[in-house]
Amino acid sequence: MVNQKAQDAVQKSLDSVTSDPSTGIPGLVFVAVGKDGKQIAANASGKTGLTSNRPPMTLDTVFWIASCTKLLATMACMQAVEQGKLKLDDAQFVYKLCPELEKVKVLQEDMSFAEKKQDITLRMLLSHTAGFGYEFFNPKLRDYGRPLGFDVFHGDEREVLRMPLVNQPGERFEYGINIDWAGIVLERATGVKLNDWIQQNIMQPLKLENINMFPTKHMKQQLACMHQRWPGQPGKSEERDHMYREPLLAETEHEKKHIFQSGGAGAYAKPAEYVQVLATLLNDGKSPNTGAQILKKETVDEMFKNQIPNMPDFARNPIPAAKAEQTNPAPELYPQEGNPPQGWGLSFMMTIEPGATGRGKNTAWWAGIANLFWWCDREKGVAGMIASQVMPFGDGHVMGQWGACEAAVYSALA
Repeated sequence: MVNQKAQDAVQKSLDSVTSDPSTGIPGLVFVAVGKDGKQIAANASGKTGLTSNRPPMTLDTVFWIASCTKLLATMACMQAVEQGKLKLDDAQFVYKLCPELEKVKVLQEDMSFAEKKQDITLRMLLSHTAGFGYEFFNPKLRDYGRPLGFDVFHGDEREVLRMPLVNQPGERFEYGINIDWAGIVLERATGVKLNDWIQQNIMQPLKLENINMFPTKHMKQQLACMHQRWPGQPGKSEERDHMYREPLLAETEHEKKHIFQSGGAGAYAKPAEYVQVLATLLNDGKSPNTGAQILKKETVDEMFKNQIPNMPDFARNPIPAAKAEQTNPAPELYPQEGNPPQGWGLSFMMTIEPGATGRGKNTAWWAGIANLFWWCDREKGVAGMIASQVMPFGDGHVMGQWGACEAAVYSALA
């Protein structure tokens, strides 16, 4: 049973944005759950696209969740660590599986290459300290890739395999293709494709049928449209071709075999199901609905441990819009009053101190480039997600609703 106060406040907030044509946000879905897996609020607002004949947004609408996939891929890797099939801190183990990582060099500012000074471990990949970047956040990497360019949303493993490092391993945090590499490590260690592992070891035990790197026919029928604000036209939004099309086009097993299963950005999901994965983390790795133990409590504790305590201001560096159609520039990630220390767990950012919305200490959160955001607060037993399909990343209207709806949930519970 939803909390009616939260439900009403969230609906009113979402509707204020989706009913206003000037926002360019046709529809939003927001779902929050408690530690018991029950919904606190579950809201859909607006339509699946800007074109007049698009159907309403519903709780069954399917979104490309982009980097929200990283949590799923990391949970898969940590399951393999529990089983002794992967090692978090053994670089030679990684190199045996992925000799490419042993040979990869570091791209310098002058476009020359340097040898790496430290070895790359799985922990570094999962904490974005291995040295890889993203071409849409890193102008140096973007320019190096041209005239051909890089496109990590192309569904082709070669895009990942040909990217150099942009930093020395272990020296700094930079968000990038690290967890794509973690997925490759898992596949090579186990002989199981990443999506198959996620389906068999996470989705099936949780009885979730609508989170998948290859959407089912039913999921494709519920797919939200992708939208774009073009650089220089901040008030204007329009429907665009989907950002991540290859898995949507693949019908046969033969076709699927040729598509890279991206641990960094490959999944599609219904938010109401994604939050059940978060509820499992709230519950120390055990599903409150099915009783399945997906991860051991000590594994979840490790994921929620700050991996980079020596970098307390890592997300206070400005993020450039290296590809302005894909991301807005941002002065920093998750600004907080008083600038408390920041943390990064295994695959997600952590707000070490309580947040303005009411979230507790050591809350995990992350996002997807098409403006989706989730949070998971183990201290207060609350998790949730807001989903849209709007480019570029860092949309003020969606982020404003994320904060407002999250605050409405905590306020109602208080």
